[in-house]
Amino acid sequence: MTLETPALAGHDGLDVKRIAAISLDLDDTLWPIWPTIERAERVLHAWLLREAPKTAELLVTPGVLRELRQATERERSDLAHDLSALRRESIRAALRRAGEDPALADPAFDAFFEERQRVELYDDALPALKWLSERYPLVAVSNGNADIHRTGVGRWFRTAFNARAFGSGKPHAPIFRAAAASVGLLPRDVLHVGDDAMLDVVGALDAGMQAAWLVRDTDEERKPWAHGARPQLVVPNLHALCMALDAQ
Repeated sequence: MTLETPALAGHDGLDVKRIAAISLDLDDTLWPIWPTIERAERVLHAWLLREAPKTAELLVTPGVLRELRQATERERSDLAHDLSALRRESIRAALRRAGEDPALADPAFDAFFEERQRVELYDDALPALKWLSERYPLVAVSNGNADIHRTGVGRWFRTAFNARAFGSGKPHAPIFRAAAASVGLLPRDVLHVGDDAMLDVVGALDAGMQAAWLVRDTDEERKPWAHGARPQLVVPNLHALCMALDAQ
């Protein structure tokens, strides 16, 4: 990556000398999540049309899947951190309502999950991952259910943490602290990078990390900051993140 023409929103509070590792969010940081989910849901629907047509017909009714998802979240609060389990149990609930075999939820989810791993990276993602990984150990920290190896970015990371496997997620401090510990560091020595103001920025700051807020949507950046402590760095893309780290 050649670092030219900075497009940086601010980095006055960033202590680059203190950064010995970087933790990175995945969804909407390395790739856009909603096109991925929409494509995976189309694959799921095609699978249901073949294997459980009554359920497929049920789910084309507007609002039904959301209703089932919300009901599952209320009934299975123990799964709040596990997006895979919530999705699988929502499919199971749909199968039951349609009068079809609830055991089909597992292979149906597998079809969804396989497609969910086919992400389309932002243009800046791979060059930034290469540049960053040559200078810092990288750790993925996500509340989602993407697999770094199946999505094709695993080679750049030392390790990965997600809410399902860890047992809790962002913005709670334990997952950030575990990410730092996994590379032998305290949170104060790690910069966390992510797109979500509450989950990524507030969570990382509360855990004792520095935080970089990635704001690809400029309209989002113009909104009043309403979360207390501010990130040390605000960038419009990952190229600008690398530039900020290289500049000091």
